[in-house]
Amino acid sequence: MTTTIFKHIDTSSSTSTKPWAKVDGPGQSFIMRDHNRKVHNIRDKIDSYNTDNSGFAVYHSPASEKLFTDDAKVRSEYYPEVEALLRDRLSGVKKVHFFDHTIRRRTKDSPRQPVQQVHVDQTPEAAAARVRRHLPDEAENLLKGRYQIINVWRPIENPASDFPLAVVDWRSTSPGDFIPIDLMYPKRADSVHDDDDRGKEKLPDEASLFSAEGYEVKGETLGVAPSEQHQFFYVKDMTPEEVMLLKCYDSFGEGEPMGRKGLAVRTPHTAFQDPQTPADAPGRQSIEVRCLVFYE
Repeated sequence: MTTTIFKHIDTSSSTSTKPWAKVDGPGQSFIMRDHNRKVHNIRDKIDSYNTDNSGFAVYHSPASEKLFTDDAKVRSEYYPEVEALLRDRLSGVKKVHFFDHTIRRRTKDSPRQPVQQVHVDQTPEAAAARVRRHLPDEAENLLKGRYQIINVWRPIENPASDFPLAVVDWRSTSPGDFIPIDLMYPKRADSVHDDDDRGKEKLPDEASLFSAEGYEVKGETLGVAPSEQHQFFYVKDMTPEEVMLLKCYDSFGEGEPMGRKGLAVRTPHTAFQDPQTPADAPGRQSIEVRCLVFYE
């Protein structure tokens, strides 16, 4: 166990009617405040946590790809490995659809850095919109059953000692903790013909970080208000041979129209600075693959 700083949205600080944040951040319409919290290393207890009870799970699952520098190869070779993992670890999966992946490298020339804000990747409305956007012919039928968005997170090249990933156990959250935030993407001239934003990130312009000009809303995430009840966990020095499944949404999660009591609907997560990390630890690199998962 260690104590560190976690960054949360200040719900009273937004300069817009609805808070927004840029996908290629930094850049948002609100202020984040620092809160000191305990975070527990669960490396010796990972079998106690799964996507149904806490909203996250950690598995040993080596990948054939090691560097993740070829976007086409990620899709053609890594995606099938992720699907096999999901079908092996989650009972009753009938269909998996990949709609996004993000590679983060803590280097100056990387447009996607580790995100230091406690958040959830999608709201329930955004999850349903993803189904309709990517699977329009099947959507209405698929939305009648159980579906999830799962973020499959993996370190690249070296252990994630620098800016590791922390999660909040869903069981320690309350519905009122979550604040919808518009997710802003840079406008692209070719988006009429190609609405796939993967691999098209650019370094943000520091002169306009807090302006929405040139951006459009293409998603909705959840900020998380601070709470003394939140229980933060992480797996210290996660290796590239390990993956963490982060549940972003579950239509059968408690509180949803088809919800089941006690079933996790989501898990907040964030990068953080671990005071125990050696000063010479290599910068964090990671890949996260977001998947629509449908059940029998």
